[in-house]
Amino acid sequence: MIDEMNNTVYIFVGIYLGIGVAVGAGIILFVLAGSFIHKKFKHRKAQMLRQKFFEKNRGQLLQQLVSQRADIAERMIISLDELEKATNKFDKARELGGGGHGTVYKGILSDLHVVAIKKPKAAIQKEIDEFINEVAILSQINHRNVVKLYGCCLETEVPILVYEFISNGTLYDHLHVDGPRSLSWNDRLRIELRLLDL
Repeated sequence: MIDEMNNTVYIFVGIYLGIGVAVGAGIILFVLAGSFIHKKFKHRKAQMLRQKFFEKNRGQLLQQLVSQRADIAERMIISLDELEKATNKFDKARELGGGGHGTVYKGILSDLHVVAIKKPKAAIQKEIDEFINEVAILSQINHRNVVKLYGCCLETEVPILVYEFISNGTLYDHLHVDGPRSLSWNDRLRIELRLLDL
């Protein structure tokens, strides 16, 4: 009789334990599925927003302008994902400087080019067409005294510019800093005259 009661208790304990494990597994699966769906939804929403900014920033126009030169077109338009990887999501440690118009970050693109990425703070919509034309023109300039525009990202509210990285500082720094490493006045004058010839 006691053995039968013990067997019955074990059966009920086994059933309740099985139900508890099944319910727990179901809850875990439900949470995981909800998390997966939420991430997918968030990713899709971010992609739609990037596409909206790309269209608003006249990305199709830039594609048409640079498509005439295949060597420029393949690298001219850079994705936001690429720039986030290059700068470790615009990490403060990657900042080179900034000012009233934006912040400049140092980054390394997937093709191993070291670049300076200028992330502006604001833009006026009416200036976007002028900006796109300027980007198309600047992308074709190849002069040893001009920093090369490497590309741009149009997937953000304000377009981001990507320039070649120059490690020796800015021309402004060299022309306006006094000290042991400063340029002579003759060199400064020569540089200024060269700039006027551009």
